[in-house]
Amino acid sequence: MHAELKVLGKNYKIKTVQNVMQENGIQAQLRRRFKTKKLQTDNRVITPNILDQNFTTDQPNKIWVTDITYINTNEGWLYLAAIIDLYSRMVVGWSMSNSINKQLVIDALLMAVDRCKPVKNLVFHSDQGSQYTSKNYQFLLNIKSIISSMSHKGCCYDNAVSESFFSSLKRELLIDTSQHSAQQARTAIFEYIEIFYNKQRRHSTINYCIPEKFDSSFS
Repeated sequence: MHAELKVLGKNYKIKTVQNVMQENGIQAQLRRRFKTKKLQTDNRVITPNILDQNFTTDQPNKIWVTDITYINTNEGWLYLAAIIDLYSRMVVGWSMSNSINKQLVIDALLMAVDRCKPVKNLVFHSDQGSQYTSKNYQFLLNIKSIISSMSHKGCCYDNAVSESFFSSLKRELLIDTSQHSAQQARTAIFEYIEIFYNKQRRHSTINYCIPEKFDSSFS
């Protein structure tokens, strides 16, 4: 209740809210908060699959898809989170870390939001990984006016665009990351995304245009 009032601009003290609720016989029932839209189990929030494997859209920043992949280096695993705009297939946000945690996906989301400044009600599709289903991450999406969509459990086809991007990245990287350090892998991935993929690589889904140019040509 306190969090919801705060989002609405009502900055009451927690104790004040608790007292009013107690006086009126109101009890906090967290499981009912997302009853019509979301399934909440303990610390996880599962949202419906809005896309249903329809990976087309008519304008930029209307639907983003995201996922995490593992990059093998000679120092251990490096984790990459990427966010792709379904309209242009441009990677609008990404983050790399030696740890697979909520901060990895938060950093990618904040990059995408800062870069694209999407309008209200953008659809954000992910799998049901714990990073995406955490209450903190779902709250961040809510305050950014972003609508969460999730793949059915264990169905990789529901997030095929992200899977395809990671496959292309690993196939087209100029180095074998398993033979290089994590820092060298980071540099190679940065160059692949920001110099090659977004700015030079032609994509069959957008009539062999370049993602960044296709995005900028929208009017």
